[in-house]
Amino acid sequence: MTKFAWRKAALIAAVVPMMALSACSSSGGKPADTGNNGGGGQAVTTPRIKVALITHAAAGDTFWDIVRKGAEEAAAKDNVELLYTSDPEGGRQAQLIQQAVDQKVDGIAVTLAKPDALKDALKKATDAGIPVVSLNAGESLSAQLGAFTHFGSNEKLAGAAVGEKLASLGLKHPICVIQEQGHVGLEARCAGVKEKVPATEILYVTGTDMTQVSSTVTAKLQATAEADAIIGLGAPFTLTILKAVTSANSKAKVASFDMNPELAQKIADGEVIFTVDQQPWLQGYSAIDAIWQTKRGGFKIGGGQPVLTGPTIVDKAAATDALKFAQQGIR
Repeated sequence: MTKFAWRKAALIAAVVPMMALSACSSSGGKPADTGNNGGGGQAVTTPRIKVALITHAAAGDTFWDIVRKGAEEAAAKDNVELLYTSDPEGGRQAQLIQQAVDQKVDGIAVTLAKPDALKDALKKATDAGIPVVSLNAGESLSAQLGAFTHFGSNEKLAGAAVGEKLASLGLKHPICVIQEQGHVGLEARCAGVKEKVPATEILYVTGTDMTQVSSTVTAKLQATAEADAIIGLGAPFTLTILKAVTSANSKAKVASFDMNPELAQKIADGEVIFTVDQQPWLQGYSAIDAIWQTKRGGFKIGGGQPVLTGPTIVDKAAATDALKFAQQGIR
């Protein structure tokens, strides 16, 4: 993974200046008269602005708690009133964008899991002069939809990293479990795996119903004796898949994308062989901070290109450090 890690590290170093961070809140932080800490110890006061963070988060997915925590910390630092909303259905997410435009927010940070559903609402935002950044999903269409940059992992690259890791472990028949059909990022992850391990099978489940996830995975494993690995595309789903592997009496190894404290512990314990971390805290933090930077000085972080926050493989050797940060809610 070193060939991915150097690129990620270089980009992150350029993106996130280590400015003094204060405690965050969902309403967006510090009073207007307490300035930010600028260069040379000089206090810098910036006007309070209002930024909408609109994601496709589904209820119960702990990934989004980490994204939101990063966004809240940036909001606290930057004197931003943060308006967080989410909906996994593309049409309703578009309505949330329209509401933000109607509220005359100073910026919009948005995930692009269902880009076709969002394009009209995002055009209204950019036509209104509202700066837009995207994060997490929709990297390849970000600029086309009006965002001046994107923060996230290249999902096909991340999938390819998983495929390479599985191949290095001698695993040849993985199942890649997609919890939301039509989500461009999830489809790209499995496509990347399949590019490196051609025998990869795709299994669709309904991510909003963990009982259905469990029963579908169990049935698939019972019917697929040659499966030697199964991949969840998010920590809560992988934890359910792990139980299904036991129920099916399968010997398939379990791998994952993303992380929470429970999954990090499973990796440390050797029950999950690895996960691919896209650093969601950094996505949330960077998206809000980038909007503040452009409102403050017209800065356009990324130079019109996506800024990668992953992929990074977290295996048993790296799990102790990952667990420490996961318990703090930032990994």
